[in-house]
Amino acid sequence: MKNDVLVTRMIPEAALAYLRKHTHVDLNARDRNLTPGELRTRLRGKHGVLAMLTDRLDRAALESAPYLRVISLCAGGSNNVDLEYARTRNMVVANTPEALKQAVADLAWALILACARRIPEADREVRRGRFKGWAPLYLLGRGVHGKTLGILGMGRIGREVASRARGFKMPVIYHNRSGGHPRQDRPLNARWVPFETLVRTSDYLVLLAPLTTATHHLFSEKEFRAMKKEAFLINLSRGPVVDEAALVRALRQGWIAGAGLDVYEFEPDVHKGLLDLPNAVLLPHIGSATVETRSQMAMEAARNLVAALEGRRPLSTA
Repeated sequence: MKNDVLVTRMIPEAALAYLRKHTHVDLNARDRNLTPGELRTRLRGKHGVLAMLTDRLDRAALESAPYLRVISLCAGGSNNVDLEYARTRNMVVANTPEALKQAVADLAWALILACARRIPEADREVRRGRFKGWAPLYLLGRGVHGKTLGILGMGRIGREVASRARGFKMPVIYHNRSGGHPRQDRPLNARWVPFETLVRTSDYLVLLAPLTTATHHLFSEKEFRAMKKEAFLINLSRGPVVDEAALVRALRQGWIAGAGLDVYEFEPDVHKGLLDLPNAVLLPHIGSATVETRSQMAMEAARNLVAALEGRRPLSTA
């Protein structure tokens, strides 16, 4: 007998076809998130769910699904799931961190370069007819070559970001809870440093840490004031790692040179103060948004779901 599963958003057809071969699929085919009430209703009677990072699978949602055994996330993280309660129910929670590491690392560098060379500003100048010819002091940006790259969270994505820094001959410093790993760090020209050193020393500081109680508002006024005035903050982790109101003050008052954001504290809402700042590059959470990556993520999430429902180990668990 096939298991009943919910797929909370449209995913590439190949992954849907795989799921339909192995399970009975209830698909939310509308191009929007299910409301909390809709999600609870659709979860009733389901044995598994293939969910997105925007689905809030809190205790109330999970309690509405007494038969639910597997949560398969089409996402690299799992902070949208009440993991503690899920464990009391012996649920398997799987995710897809390996599939998205290359695309997110690429986007980190797109933001670094966009911030450093003021690319969005320059694009607007041309489109608005303000480009009057080359000038020696026109739209001066900052160099990247040889500058210090800082990374908060040296996991799969962090190491890919660091590997790309070799082409720019940038020394890499990083901080994470597990400390340094000299054998892995040496080929990347990377070294572990205390958090305060990371903040104080980085020219380009890329945030890739998971959202936890410890990392919520990890970057606020104190940290921005400690950064170099020439430094740039790049956030591809989760929005609430950064106190957005404090970031607006930092950008307006010149505590730091600029910021590149792909995630926001109250997503999809963006702090209004960011919208008018020329030294903020703002993207709509597109870290993994390539055809190749989203297709791979969906297929991995589908395979994880089927594997766990059949008593096999998923490729990755939260």
